[in-house]
Amino acid sequence: MNNHEISYKLYGDDMQFVEVELDPQETVIAEAGSLMMMEDNIQMETIFGDGSSSQGGIMGKLFSAGKRVLTGESLFMTSFTNEGQTIKHVSFAAPYPGKIIPVDLSELNGKLICQKDSFLAAAKGVSVGIEFQRKLGTGFFGGEGFIMQKLEGDGMAFVHAGGTLHKKVLISGETLRIDTGCLVAMTGDVDYNIEFVGGIKTALFGGEGLFFATLRGPGMVWIQSLPFSRLASRVFAAMPGKGGSKGEGSIAGGLFDLLGGDGK
Repeated sequence: MNNHEISYKLYGDDMQFVEVELDPQETVIAEAGSLMMMEDNIQMETIFGDGSSSQGGIMGKLFSAGKRVLTGESLFMTSFTNEGQTIKHVSFAAPYPGKIIPVDLSELNGKLICQKDSFLAAAKGVSVGIEFQRKLGTGFFGGEGFIMQKLEGDGMAFVHAGGTLHKKVLISGETLRIDTGCLVAMTGDVDYNIEFVGGIKTALFGGEGLFFATLRGPGMVWIQSLPFSRLASRVFAAMPGKGGSKGEGSIAGGLFDLLGGDGK
């Protein structure tokens, strides 16, 4: 094993957090702001890039950090190392309602492709990079941009999905069409493309967007029922200042709005 071997335990249902068990001198890396709690003798350090052992000198670190910028992430990550003599624990919380997906990269041929905002934490040694899609259509119309995150290594990694999570195993040649925002992650052997919905009426009035992701097996796919972008748009639309109702959709609320909202 090139990565640190860490143990973990998941807590909660809709608002989960993951507790990582660290032996002496073991390290876990995480996105900034994901820490929930940690025990004493755990040393927290800000690192440039992802801290993977594959980096070579300053140029390797610059390249690693540059890859994170392309995916919209920070230049820096945070490492947590057990400097004590006994087992210690550190916990990381999900950023919004959903599920945390524990993934053993050694069981997935060492590679997982995921949405750019889904990575939560991983054992030290896991490389967090970028995955360029082969087709330009994927980049221009894929909803998640031309670049997705790529996790490589042979250790544990944790990604987060919104709402309910569904894992689907595709056999060779099997095809699955997914809303682009609902795609969380997939193994590296899945063929991924973007296709037009088809039909001008469906595209303009269907309410499902102009494009969807087409995945072709073999491989594994993780799908989320509530992408954060969809949740945020619903919350934004419901805000009183953006056209939402102050009366929570009730008849009284509707009359309140007709009267000017403040009764004056």
